[in-house]
Amino acid sequence: MKQISNEFSGTYVCLDKSNVDTDQIIPKQFLKSIKKTGFGENLFDAWRYLDEGTLEKKSSKRIVNDKFILNNKIFLDSSILVARENFGCGSSREHAVWALKDFGIKTVIAESFADIFYNNCFKNGLLAIILDADIIEGIFKNFDINEANSLEVDLINQKIYLKNKYVNFKIDDYKKNCLLEGLDEIGSSLKLSNQIKLFERNYKKKNPWLFK
Repeated sequence: MKQISNEFSGTYVCLDKSNVDTDQIIPKQFLKSIKKTGFGENLFDAWRYLDEGTLEKKSSKRIVNDKFILNNKIFLDSSILVARENFGCGSSREHAVWALKDFGIKTVIAESFADIFYNNCFKNGLLAIILDADIIEGIFKNFDINEANSLEVDLINQKIYLKNKYVNFKIDDYKKNCLLEGLDEIGSSLKLSNQIKLFERNYKKKNPWLFK
């Protein structure tokens, strides 16, 4: 029996947009906190609501844009977002990843990502997958706005299953292992704490004048 990691699987929703920048993901007026929670209700704020958003306005009092795909009740619990090329471009704000995660998104699939956004995803436990344009197009063609469908993401074997088909994806081994173990870069370094302490002791013995 094959071993499958499916913690990044779930219902998927397609956002048919290219060059989605970080200000569109989480507008600048909401970047008032360094906590990683509380940003989900303002994810894609200018698209999800018809009135201008402020910190003082509660989402329950806002004018909802019923035509925006993430406001469709069928996809409210979606955990996979599929988009076009250059997702996450613009400023380097880490809040963009926080907002996606706080909303419930565990995986983002796109033709390409902005480099800083892509790296921020893995620093915060969000899986970002790059697929060829024709594969993305196939996912969009099979997307039904009237029915929730799931994608199974097998991170261990680097495969995505959609119905009876699957595609392979590439991912850096270090990033992959951090996601599987639930570690960020600091947590990954702390796994080597014994070796680090040993190096420090030996270095101090060899270079005692540096520690006087």
